[in-house]
Parts: sequence; C-alpha cells; structure tokens
Amino acid sequence: MLRTNLAAAFAGVALLATGSHAYAGPVFDEVVSTGKLICLVSPSAPGFSVPDSAGVFQGFNADFCRMAAAAILGDAGKADIRGIGFSDSLKSLVSRQAHMASRSVTETGTRSADPGLSFVATTFYDGQGFMVPKSLGVKSATELKGATICAEDGSTTLLNIADWFAAKGLDYKIENIADKTARLQAFFAGKCDVYASDMTALAADRHLAQSPGDYELLPEVISAEPLTLVTQPDEALEKAVRWGFEVMLNADELGINSANADAAIADLERQPKAVQRLFAKDGATADMAAKMKLPADWAYQVIKQVGSYGEVFDRHLGPSTPFNLKREGSLNASVRNGGLMYAYPIR
Repeated sequence: MLRTNLAAAFAGVALLATGSHAYAGPVFDEVVSTGKLICLVSPSAPGFSVPDSAGVFQGFNADFCRMAAAAILGDAGKADIRGIGFSDSLKSLVSRQAHMASRSVTETGTRSADPGLSFVATTFYDGQGFMVPKSLGVKSATELKGATICAEDGSTTLLNIADWFAAKGLDYKIENIADKTARLQAFFAGKCDVYASDMTALAADRHLAQSPGDYELLPEVISAEPLTLVTQPDEALEKAVRWGFEVMLNADELGINSANADAAIADLERQPKAVQRLFAKDGATADMAAKMKLPADWAYQVIKQVGSYGEVFDRHLGPSTPFNLKREGSLNASVRNGGLMYAYPIR
C-alpha cells in the first residue's frame, strides 16, 4: 500500500519543484551524460524487489528500472537500483537525487497534481486487502470487529481502512508503524490481529514469515491501487520511460519475448507489420529514436535485455514462482483477454 502523506516530503524543496514541468529534458540529458539511471525500489518486497546474494535487486519492479536503462542507454545494467523507504523515495525524486521510482506507488489525484512528481505508466493494477494468521479463525474482513490492524503511519492505507470499516459499522484499532520491517515483526509476533497493505504486497510479505503457511489473505479488496512508475518531471525522460513500457506491452500482445526476438528479426520480412514496425531499421521505433534521442535499436534492447510485460510478470510473480499469480482473469491481463493492460500503437 505504502501511501504516505507527501507534505513532509515536499518541505524545503518547493523551490526546486516549482516550474519543473517546464523543463524539456535536463534530467534525461543527465542520465545520458552520466551513463547511469538512478531508480528507487522497495528495499525488501519479495517478487517485486529484493537483493540477491550479490546485493543486486531482482524482481518485477526492479525490471522496469532496467527497462528504462535499456531504452535510454542501451544497457539494462546501467540502472543504478537502490532500495529505499517509501517516503524517502519520494523526497529523493522531489530533491532530484534520483531519476525515477519503480516501487508500487499508487497514482492519486493529489499526487499527480503536484509539480514535483510525474506519474508515467501503470505497471500493475492492485487493491488494498488484509492478511491474518489462520489461528484467528476468520474468513472475511467483515469478521474483524474490534481487531488491531498493523498499517503504515501516515499512509492512505489508513484512510482506506477508515472508510471501509465505517461503511461496515465495525470498530477497530490501528497500530501505526512507519518502518516496514518493524511493522511485519509486530504482526508476526502477534501484536496485531491484521496486517493491511496492497494484495500483491501481502502475497509477497507473507513469504517473509518464518512459517508462511500460518497466514492467509482475506478475499476482500477494499480500494483501487494503480501502481505507477514515477519520474522527476522531465518531458524527455517521461516519454522514454512511458514508451519503453509500451514496447513491452506491444511485444506481449505480439508474442515477442527475449527468447524469440532474434529469430523474429532474422526473418523480419515474414513477420506481421506490427513486428516490423517494432524492430525494422526504418520502422516506427527507429523514427521515435531519432525524435526522442534514444539508441536506434532501443526497442530491441528493451525486449532482448528485459523482456515483454508478460515475460517479466511470469518470471517474478507467475505460476512457476512461490506467488503463483495468474494474469488470466485479472486486471493485469491484456485488454484482449479482459484486463486493463492496453498496448498503445507503435506506428
């Protein structure tokens, strides 16, 4: 969920943010000149962003950092991925200490209206829910009257809880704990009856328990949470990130991924026109590259080095992972399959 009030984040940096939307590309130019894209993720979100044995962040959200680096710099390895707390990540963007964040930030009206942040592309449609120990013996959030709920201090998680419990006529208590590690420790230690967050975060956090099987997610989803990539306000950077993501969605719909991209290019004349536009040297993405100051083969690099949207989803969250999330039948399926993932035309 991680919906922190931004007032503190913007304190002292208002002058930096003022008029920032007028900048056409200084942040983009900084990424190119330094050869490094600084991207912020959650420091510990299994399936989304966790450091591996070498300290390198892996996961669904981390791969969108790599997507942006592959699109802009031609090298996914030039993404400088840093784990940081939620409110600190937004402060870092506003104060220009990072270029973007890929860490399950919900786009809301007030956040989008702020001149210090730019919401670029929704990578996951989620909703807030509840996790409980099986020993509690409840099967529905409607049974949580009088429960103590662990949630993030200052976040909109608290607002969603207040709205939902008031509508149901249920009383409850909140245990406000800002630090995620401390919050989970309190819940797993039994200091709270319930842990509240986004459903995907709950599915990931359950695996941090000593015995994950002792906990379950309740069926109720009580809010809409469009989890969106956020950048510093910079037109060139925003376009590069947004269309890098659209390349992944288009590839997904076309059945192109990191494993078959080379074969498709080797036989490009026989490929559908949409695939040709994606990869041809005189295709749409080549025209976009010239206009957006991207490497000529930026679309190929995104797919070859990172993958299509479905490939990234399955790699980190899909049926072959401990999270066993299925796109089919979910909001994160392609619009052609009843979901909300709509690939904008590249032509």
